Formats: sequence, C-alpha cells, structure tokens
Amino acid sequence: MTEFLFSYGLFLAKVITGLVALVFVVAILAGAREKKEEGSKLKITHLNKKYQDLKNAFLEDLMDKKELKQHQKAQAKLAKQANKDAKQTKPKPKLFVLDFDGDIQATEVETMRDEVTAILSVAEPQDEVLLRLENAGGAVHGHGLAASQLQRIKNANLPLTVSVDKVAASGGYMMACVADKIIAAPFSIVGSIGVIAQLPNFNRLLDKAGIDFEQHTAGEFKRTITMFGKNSDKERTKFKEELQEVHKLFQDFVSEHRSKLDIDKVATGEHWFAKQAIDLNLVDELLTSDEFLMRVLEEYEIYQIEMEVRRGLQEKLLSSFTSVLDGVRSGLGRVQRDSTYS
Repeated sequence: MTEFLFSYGLFLAKVITGLVALVFVVAILAGAREKKEEGSKLKITHLNKKYQDLKNAFLEDLMDKKELKQHQKAQAKLAKQANKDAKQTKPKPKLFVLDFDGDIQATEVETMRDEVTAILSVAEPQDEVLLRLENAGGAVHGHGLAASQLQRIKNANLPLTVSVDKVAASGGYMMACVADKIIAAPFSIVGSIGVIAQLPNFNRLLDKAGIDFEQHTAGEFKRTITMFGKNSDKERTKFKEELQEVHKLFQDFVSEHRSKLDIDKVATGEHWFAKQAIDLNLVDELLTSDEFLMRVLEEYEIYQIEMEVRRGLQEKLLSSFTSVLDGVRSGLGRVQRDSTYS
C-alpha cells in the first residue's frame, strides 16, 4: 500500500510539473495578445426596473394565456402613463447603491474610490447613497482609506446609509460609523473596536539549527518585535504602546462619528449581534438591505453602481491554475497522511 501511494504521489508531481510548464507558456502568449481586455468598466443597474421585471416574470408564470395577454396590455398602458407623468412632474431623487465585500487588506477600496468619484460627478443635492457593507476588518491603513472614501460622500452633503447584513467588525465598523445611519440585520455582527497583532517567533528553532539571524537598523525603534530575532521586554513594551496608540485613534474616530456612543463601554474589542448592538447605539435600526430597498422603491430611482474589473486571459489562467494547485496540494497532503498510517 505504501509503495502504491508513493508512486501515486510521484505521478501527481510529474503531472503538476507538466501543468506548470504548459500554463506559463500559454499565459505568456496570451498576455502578449490579450492586454486590450484588461481594465475597468463602470456598470450601472437600474434596480427599479430589475425588481419590476422580476415581479412581472413571476406573475406571468402564474397566469394562463388570456390573463397574460391582459396583464401585458395593462403593463404597457401603465408604462405609457408613467412616461407621460415623468415629463410633467418633478424627477424623483436618486439612490445610488454601492457594495463593499471586504478582505484583510480592504483591496476593494481600489474600485470603490472610482465608484464614489462617479457618483459625486453626477449626484444632486436631493440624492442619497446606500452602502451594502460586508467586512470583518483587517489592516488599519486599508480600512482607513475606505472610510475616507465614504467621508467624501459626507463632505458632498449626500446622506449616507450603511447596511450590514452579515458583519461589519473592527475595520468594517470603522467604515460603517462614518454613515448618517447604520441599519443591520438582527443577527449580523458589529463592533470589535479593538486592535490585534500577532506573529510567531522562530528564534529558538533557528538557534537549534545553528542559524544566525542578523537585522541592522538605524533608529532605536525602527523595528520592535521580530519573527526571527530574539525579542526583548523593551521591544515588546514599545510594540504594545503602538497598539494602544492605534486603539486610541480608532476610539476617537468612532466617537467623532457616533457621538451618542459610550465609547469606553464598546471599545473593549468585543463584538455584538445587532439585536444587542442597537441598545449600545452601535446601530440605528434592525433592517436588512432588501427591506430598506423595498421601503424606498417608490420614492427613488435606484441605481446600483459597480466597477467591473476585466482581467486578461493571462491573469485568468494563472488564477485558475493556482486554484487547481491548491486542490492538488491538499490531495498530496492526504496521500502523505495515508502513507504514514498504512
């Protein structure tokens, strides 16, 4: 059994090597030809029309031919009247909808900054913005920039609502608190107003292996703690002071935008479900983004704004190959474990 598993693992290794060579050759050739496909494109979806089309499609599936014909005739009449009324009445205000699905580095801020710029270039004083936010937090600088993009909306005097359907914690809550109003699904998670940093230290392992680690700096605290060198109590103390400083900045930022908060009570690093958070003034209303949009559907022309990033074939191939490689690596890990216990 062990010999079979070893042979199987060797076969997979050969297959992976062949795939690596093939993918990189194709990727290089594709990259030379497909550069024109790369770039970003602004996509605008009229949600009023989208929801009406969904409603009509559902109703039409329930109707017989006679009812369907009557329904389509009535819809055409309503559309004609709506166009006539639109020319005679004051246009509805617009609600611009943005989506932010965060990661540790808040990388989506690169597209959001263009989306915000596009909105600000056409928005009028009566218009508003809704951000559907899903973000569990991460790096301070990335989420700080994302919060600054939302501040641009506030600085333009456009009302901003942030909706949290699942999570807006730590850096995610830093973004959310900029809003004029925070709505959240009852069991979504918010808060986590705290700072964390952690890393392994391999110094003793390197010592046992007879490996020296050298790091040269200019400036006493150019580096505090390190993964490979020996950390002193002085360096640990300085690092903790830096964490406290970031935490204080975080607290001040939240307090500035959510003045009714008892910041000492909520800045413990804890998170809460929205049903609890509403009593702490971390959120303003228990409401999902879908309920909010349905509530204002008749009052606003609602547009979803999205920057679509078009990747070239080279990037698509490399991304797909990485996914395949991860799967194969997982399979090899299972083979190794099975070989150990056979």
